[in-house]
Amino acid sequence: MKRRTAREKALQALFQIDMSESDPREAIESVLEDEEADEFLTQLVLGVVEHKEEIDILLRKNLEKWNLERLANVDRSILRLAIYELNHLEEIPPKVSIDEAIELAKTFGDESSSRFINAVLSKVTTGLN
Repeated sequence: MKRRTAREKALQALFQIDMSESDPREAIESVLEDEEADEFLTQLVLGVVEHKEEIDILLRKNLEKWNLERLANVDRSILRLAIYELNHLEEIPPKVSIDEAIELAKTFGDESSSRFINAVLSKVTTGLN
């Protein structure tokens, strides 16, 4: 499975977990749709779930005029996924994680999601350096 596809599936699983508090492994199984399990997909989903509290603290610090609970569910899931990558997957350049998050926002979010995601992640990466 390509990494972009794994990220899309991870986003779908994280969205499902966020909406219905599904078990992470069951959410992964449901988005695979008879495809073979993917290590990167599993790493992303389980990593976000494991580090959710830390990710949400960082998100809250970087949201201007928004609170985490008011965000669209898909935007919140995209941001969590990207911040997990930025903080825990050092082999992936930050620019790649941000670009992939923007592409996910263009595909799954509304017309303003990609700009919003870009702005928040730019602020997060500035704070990480």
